[in-house]
Amino acid sequence: MTVSAEVQITDLAINDHACLTFGEPEELLDLTAAFVRDGLAGGLRVVWLCEEPQGALAELNRRGIAVQSATASGRMDVVASQEGLLSGQVFTVDHAMGWLSSQMELTAHEGYSGLRVALDMGWALRPVHGVEQLPAFEEQIATILSDSSVSVLCQYDRERFDPVTLASVSPFHTRAVAAATYHDDPLLRICRQYAPPGIRVAGQIDRAAEDALALALSEAIRTEGPVTINMAELSFIDLSCTRTIIDVARSLAPARRVVLRCSPAIVPRFVLLGAQGIPGISLVTAHER
Repeated sequence: MTVSAEVQITDLAINDHACLTFGEPEELLDLTAAFVRDGLAGGLRVVWLCEEPQGALAELNRRGIAVQSATASGRMDVVASQEGLLSGQVFTVDHAMGWLSSQMELTAHEGYSGLRVALDMGWALRPVHGVEQLPAFEEQIATILSDSSVSVLCQYDRERFDPVTLASVSPFHTRAVAAATYHDDPLLRICRQYAPPGIRVAGQIDRAAEDALALALSEAIRTEGPVTINMAELSFIDLSCTRTIIDVARSLAPARRVVLRCSPAIVPRFVLLGAQGIPGISLVTAHER
């Protein structure tokens, strides 16, 4: 079985200019959380420009990022896109590059070894004057990152951006970032989850995808620490796949925690097979934190 992956988020290095095209908010949040987590762990300063900063901070916190201490110390900033890239409803390359240059200067002044910047490009889908300068902005980013200790992760929703726009910005990126994917069709997606580590299963799953599920689980448990099986977007799972997940969780040492994060629709399946009584397994519904 082939596992589909371009460059994974955990492979990014200093002065990479990476492009993340995501298909759902959960994918964006997971990969960005890993980008932030690894940057903070490496002693870097991290900035994320996004659409909803308060919601983004809450999601980072849920994924294990020490949000309060990181923001209080100035090591991490999560701010609205218009506070950095836009001047009102106007976008210009000069203004946006001025903001990025100021962040690089601040990072050096504060004594950090480098900077990670995540840029959610969702602002470009709004009625913003000057949005046609987006490819020129990406080209300027590529130039300024050369011989720097700065990496930038540009984030594009592939369901909302048109193919022409995506094609116009692609040549200026050194990396294309994607989650390792084990199964992907209109009914089911199984991919690696990076923050917290584990796998994510969305859609509907039955025994036809059991091999892909088993492979994803086997790779997830090779890592150290707790494992999260994120099924918040899973609307159906048959008993065979439910049993596969429980058997893998049961095979781990009781001291190693396995979190089964489920949509309310599938919790009864795991209750039926006794997941709640197995040491080390936490059964959590998706709305719980």
